[in-house]
Amino acid sequence: MPNPWDLGSARLLVSLGFPALATTSSGFAWSLGRRDNRVTLEEALAHLRSISRGVPVPVNADFEGGFATAPEAVGANVAAATATGIAGLSIEDSTGDVSSPLYDSTLSVERIAAARRAIDASGTGVLLTGRSEGFIVGRPDLGETIRRLTAYAEAGADCLYAPGLRTAADIATVVQAVAPKPLNVLVNSDFATVAELTEIGVRRISVGGALALVAWTGFLQAAREIAEKGTFTGLAAGVPFGAINGSFGSE
Repeated sequence: MPNPWDLGSARLLVSLGFPALATTSSGFAWSLGRRDNRVTLEEALAHLRSISRGVPVPVNADFEGGFATAPEAVGANVAAATATGIAGLSIEDSTGDVSSPLYDSTLSVERIAAARRAIDASGTGVLLTGRSEGFIVGRPDLGETIRRLTAYAEAGADCLYAPGLRTAADIATVVQAVAPKPLNVLVNSDFATVAELTEIGVRRISVGGALALVAWTGFLQAAREIAEKGTFTGLAAGVPFGAINGSFGSE
């Protein structure tokens, strides 16, 4: 389930045969010239409408922390997201506060429960993913991560996700802890393959902002060569114009 950052990248991924996509908060924010977690709710909702209505495959929304703290506000925002055409969304438990990077566990569970109620009331069947961010915000405690994920499952999350897990042992432990519900694993480097993760029992894989980073890397390398050397050899590495242009049909 790769992560496009705009409609063009989404359509190219569909053309490669991927059966589902997921948005990326970082990739989208960078496309607007912002840092991650700096887009507004309305901008995020418009982005979700663009992607979900522009491709023929299911789209999972990186809905950050629900764009609110209070459970009631998270629920209201989730209700708005369900009307965009998405097939699923995730809610994080990170606060953005370096000194206290995770919401209190009780509040975190209440936020997931509020999202569950909003989805059920919408009648859309949107799949809810509960995310625990400890491993990427400086709190890499496997036991606490499992406690949070299992609590989110009990509160109504259909899928669980702990970005930052990297070892086969840790991933297998979490797969077993949240079973029979599926675990999503973030792969943003070459630490594992699809086959290896499948063998462990992982049932969903996403890449977050990694594809956007790869695209920005190529862009910056070619642009720096022009700026610093006045040469253009990096441009020769580009995909042929027709290969991209032709992928978008007659629109």
